[in-house]
Amino acid sequence: MSLSIQKKYLLAINIIGGSSVIFSYIYSLLKHPEAGPALWGDIPKTLMPYYTVSMFSAAVGYLLFTYFLLFRLNTDEALVAGRYSYGLFNWLYVVILIPSALWMPLTFAMIGHPSLWTWIAIRAVLAAVGIGSLCMLAALIWVQPRTPAWAHILALIGAIAFCIQTAILDALVWPAFFPLNW
Repeated sequence: MSLSIQKKYLLAINIIGGSSVIFSYIYSLLKHPEAGPALWGDIPKTLMPYYTVSMFSAAVGYLLFTYFLLFRLNTDEALVAGRYSYGLFNWLYVVILIPSALWMPLTFAMIGHPSLWTWIAIRAVLAAVGIGSLCMLAALIWVQPRTPAWAHILALIGAIAFCIQTAILDALVWPAFFPLNW
């Protein structure tokens, strides 16, 4: 199966951006092995299991909507809201992945040397990812054609799980429990 140029861009964005996210997490955790629990901030222990389940659900959800976009949606026919081409999805991945790669290094910077500007930067990257994920969900809702229907439905379910994690838990709940101690 040959991929269109837009799907090749999507694949490259995911390989480079996804690797950057994973590398930033691994590097940060290896550099600060004792500080891992500090990443939770003051999140109540009773919420942690739900948060963990949501993280895994979001990861599966990401794979589901990426599968639809990469292997099921026709780039030549795809239109979002009757106006935007398939290329919109590529930009949304960039909006999601670049800030995602910055979150953990910024958080460890905040833990080590707290400052108002670092805290604002953390909030900004989490907001960007949350907004990007909500825009991804909206684009998936408004994309035409929606075939095959089963893949589109799975993509929507996946995007909803991803939004619960990124737009609610990460962008709103986590910052409320991550103290500004500077």
